[in-house]
Amino acid sequence: MVEKETKNGLIVFQDRTIRRILHEGQWFFSIVDIIAVLTESSIPRRYWSDLKIRLKEEGFELYEKIVHLKLPSPDGKYYETDCANTETLLRIIQSVTSPKAEPFKLWLAKVGHERIQEIENPELAQNRVKGYYEMKGYPPAWIEKRLRGIAIRQELTDEWKNRGAENEKDFAILTTEISKATFGKTVGEYKQFKGLSKSNQNLRDHMTDWEHRKQKSNALHNSFRHCCNRSFLFRKISKRNSRISKHCQRRRRYC
Repeated sequence: MVEKETKNGLIVFQDRTIRRILHEGQWFFSIVDIIAVLTESSIPRRYWSDLKIRLKEEGFELYEKIVHLKLPSPDGKYYETDCANTETLLRIIQSVTSPKAEPFKLWLAKVGHERIQEIENPELAQNRVKGYYEMKGYPPAWIEKRLRGIAIRQELTDEWKNRGAENEKDFAILTTEISKATFGKTVGEYKQFKGLSKSNQNLRDHMTDWEHRKQKSNALHNSFRHCCNRSFLFRKISKRNSRISKHCQRRRRYC
């Protein structure tokens, strides 16, 4: 669907430019640009304004989902623009009444159906992942090792949950500790070291057998003894929450 991806934060889709910006580790896209492409409306801002009212009536809370980020405009200046990540955009597209939006809606319905099937039969999820790696050209031996690594990772996150981890940020803190203990670098630093610049590139998909073995050994022997220690976990999470709290206080002070 994407015809051309440029290096300056733009995507060209069917000869139409969609602005985007990297924010907090993920791409956020201009909603007005997406609306313009899907509806071919001459006044996409007006369409988006009406759509926000409709989404609110449907019970979708936009306040926490939409981010105002400065993007370039045709006059060369930067203005705050309504932006959303991929997950929020897919939800917005569901409420767009346009023939061009139908393929996205059908795809979402298909994905939702597959997820329900996988919940009923977890083996389907494993087969789907295996098929995904086969399409990307990975050899069978590598795929089997990767699937075993996923299973080990799941056991590890289950143990973290039992010891107090509650959300993705908590898991990220502990994953960073394992990465630092294994490779001497954080996950972000190691991705940069391996030349992985895109946010959707999974570091574990680009590891060698030696890296997988070393990380697996460290996870099994060190994480349960060190990273899963309850006081260690709460100390790490508490520091993170303290930084967030101080940041929010500073914002309220200057707003």
